[in-house]
Amino acid sequence: MDWFPLWNSIRIAILSSVIVFFLGIFAAYYIAKLPKAAKGILDVVLTLPLVLPPTVVGYFLLILFGVNRPVGQFLKEHGIQFVMTWYGGIITASVVAFPLMYRTARGAFESFDETLSYSGQTLGLSNTYIFWCIRMPYCKQGIIAGSVLAFARALGEYGATSMMVGYTPGKTATISTTVYQLWRTGDNAGATKWVLLNLAISAVVLLIVNTMEKRQNDWRQG
Repeated sequence: MDWFPLWNSIRIAILSSVIVFFLGIFAAYYIAKLPKAAKGILDVVLTLPLVLPPTVVGYFLLILFGVNRPVGQFLKEHGIQFVMTWYGGIITASVVAFPLMYRTARGAFESFDETLSYSGQTLGLSNTYIFWCIRMPYCKQGIIAGSVLAFARALGEYGATSMMVGYTPGKTATISTTVYQLWRTGDNAGATKWVLLNLAISAVVLLIVNTMEKRQNDWRQG
């Protein structure tokens, strides 16, 4: 059994989750402070990948990064090509997973008690310290939930990924694209193995999150 799709899916999911983690937190933190009108417009723009069909997202990415497009040509001239490469999957997974991290983190930041921030400022604490040592721990549950949702979404992404990076065994194959290819060629047994493996990974991730949440709740109650 070729384990490359598993390895490729996990590295794409991890790397895209790291990207989405910082971008989502940054966007959520600053957009939460904006006026309602500006917040509404940016919400629509940043959440679009969540509601658009994955194939539409993949189409837009191809228009942007295709080798015959201005951005794609510029990148190719500098030795970078996202179309039909495994690291193009990182871009794709980041785009489709970003809204989940952003929306969840924004909700957590909006529930933050700003008096804690003001209290820290009166004590002479820097904004950076307040953000990472007061705001982030307070919003930890939402941040964790957003991170896990983003990872799960990136791990299971198929539609946009199949358009952006395709399916090449040993190069761009992921669990999702492998399942489709095995099913398409009539190898139902092989497809079932990958489906069960994906279910097991997802269950482990959710179990870890539930355990962390339980410990956090026990700590607060204690």
